[in-house]
Amino acid sequence: MTNRFFNYIPLIQITGIGTTLEKKFHSLEIYTVQDLLLHFPLRYEDRNTSCAIGDVSIGEYTTIEGNIIKSEVVFRRRQMLICHIQDDTGIAILRFMHFNAGMKATLVPGKWISAYGEVKAGKTYPEIIHPQFKINREDKSNTIDDKQERYTPIYPTTHGLTQNVIRKLIQSALLLLKRNPPVEILPEQLACHYLGVLESLNIIHNPPIDTDISQLTMGEHPAIKRFIFEELLAYHLSMLMLKTHNQEQQAYSIIPNQHCISRFLSALPYTPTNAQQRVVHDIYQDMAKSIPMMRLIQGDVGSGKTLVAALAALNAIENGYQVVLMAPTEILAEQHFNNFKQWFEPLVINVDWLSGRLTPKNKQQRYESIKNGEIAMLIGTHAVFVDKVEFAKLGLVIIDEQHRFGVNQRLSLWEKGIKNQLHPHQLIMTATPIPRTLAMTIYADLDVSIIDELPPGRTPITTVVIPNSRRDEIIERVNQACLENRQVYWVCTLVEESETLDAQAAEMLVVELQQKLPHLSISLVHGKMKSEQKQSVMQGFKQGDIQLLVATTVIEVGVDVPNASLMIIENAERLGLAQLHQLRGRVGRGTAVSHCVLMYQPPLSKVAQARMKVMRDSNDGFVIAQRDLEIRGSGEILGTRQMGIANFKIVDLIRDQHLISDVQKVSYYLQQNYPKTAHQLVECWLPDRQKYINA
Repeated sequence: MTNRFFNYIPLIQITGIGTTLEKKFHSLEIYTVQDLLLHFPLRYEDRNTSCAIGDVSIGEYTTIEGNIIKSEVVFRRRQMLICHIQDDTGIAILRFMHFNAGMKATLVPGKWISAYGEVKAGKTYPEIIHPQFKINREDKSNTIDDKQERYTPIYPTTHGLTQNVIRKLIQSALLLLKRNPPVEILPEQLACHYLGVLESLNIIHNPPIDTDISQLTMGEHPAIKRFIFEELLAYHLSMLMLKTHNQEQQAYSIIPNQHCISRFLSALPYTPTNAQQRVVHDIYQDMAKSIPMMRLIQGDVGSGKTLVAALAALNAIENGYQVVLMAPTEILAEQHFNNFKQWFEPLVINVDWLSGRLTPKNKQQRYESIKNGEIAMLIGTHAVFVDKVEFAKLGLVIIDEQHRFGVNQRLSLWEKGIKNQLHPHQLIMTATPIPRTLAMTIYADLDVSIIDELPPGRTPITTVVIPNSRRDEIIERVNQACLENRQVYWVCTLVEESETLDAQAAEMLVVELQQKLPHLSISLVHGKMKSEQKQSVMQGFKQGDIQLLVATTVIEVGVDVPNASLMIIENAERLGLAQLHQLRGRVGRGTAVSHCVLMYQPPLSKVAQARMKVMRDSNDGFVIAQRDLEIRGSGEILGTRQMGIANFKIVDLIRDQHLISDVQKVSYYLQQNYPKTAHQLVECWLPDRQKYINA
């Protein structure tokens, strides 16, 4: 019985859930009873012990009790109900932003009230905003739970979905599970090391007062560890099954023909690095096999992944096959198109590109040329996914910046190339270094090659960290660089002014810089611009017509302007290490000494200080990725969803990475000895992945 958590029973079948409530749960990615049961608390609160009003600490969640001495409705920016309560030690205020007539009639002077919430500093007395409360143990609606020997779970929620509703429905789901006891999927020799499913869920959702809550929230309690291990196991098994499935397929055997490749290499003004040559050798060996290549190329910013992709593409094209290169943004796709066109046109290879911004007529022309094989190499964005794109003989699929696409997207593009049961080869590239322990899970279905050497001539980038109070100095530095015929990036984190974020908006910055540096050619590029505008600006910058480019993080990936030697990153404290490293990689691409200025708004948090230090000390993406893990610890992982990996329900890959080695061993063991169990686990946790495993 794989339906152990009722993973195919729609949420609406639980009593009390209607279509409106169901939609609210959908926004939390809760669609089934299983999803609800695996919607674990963020934290827990002890509402059993009350605190004297005079002893409360600002910022703490606590229960206070007292006599209502004053209750009134006040009109400020919004209508509020305010109650003053008093005990023997002091006075506190309960502030209700939302209230009804029943609450107003209940919360009157003379009543004794218990209230729970976060204590904030008021103008005169400590206060709790919109607390959960109860009056004389009579009014149960809109109240805190009766005192009982358990902690109160606090769940992730969304607008219009209260904690009480979530708790009530989870208890209904637990009751349903109790009436229909779950069958253990894991083999006995594994299951015996863990608590049972029902017992574990009861502890997680109804922890007794003697439970070590820190263990639950840190993922170390036996009740939650079984689910962490099982979800990791299911994910890893799904990747192994994908790999096994792929290796059972037939592919075009493409043997290298050195004629065209030699002509291409001899025309280059440099020799590929040893690392590039080693990786190309891996690729050629894979492509010569009659099973589909599934290889990931990891390389730091500027390590020369595009050249490796070009040599792989040449190998396929020279043998009569088509190649498609998929890029996540139009800026990157057009840059690839220009590079490959420049490289391949002298070899009489037809290179073209496809994007959503082409006219219907141009798209139709591309579709026909792709279908009849006229286009040997196609560069595209998500537009290549459409059904109208049909290849004559697709031999190689290249995905750039894999973390921007999902596994499903990658595989669906791969399936486009199937002809007569023969599959194209796949080459996946990423400039987002991932520490080895995580890569073992994230890319378990792929063979991995690493380009661990930068091409000669690349200059190390000097990074400095400067507060924005020294803004005038930085503007003068920009001016000096431009006077020396160098170009400059100035990166902002916002496009328009924001009332909530103290970040310099790109549009306002352009105005400021044009006023202070009127003699310079300054332009703006950001994601909200039309594609034609973006391409025009980027082309102008690349040609040297624009000296100073103000940009949002749209330039993070793939932009290559060798003459740009200075980058200013505004509000650098708002960005993660990987993004800062990617942005910084836009300079240092020529022979000139290059600099990156990280400008920040004081004061810096400890985490931000640590990030700035790492950026100052290292240019190595793999070192930076590892330090990123150490700094952030549990609770955060760069781009988990953007990496195209599973949207984990329970697992935190940073917190739980120490389990990966054991998970790998158990995965292989189950795949070899308990294949039915392995499929049950994947079906239970990742039902969508089955369609690719069973394709």
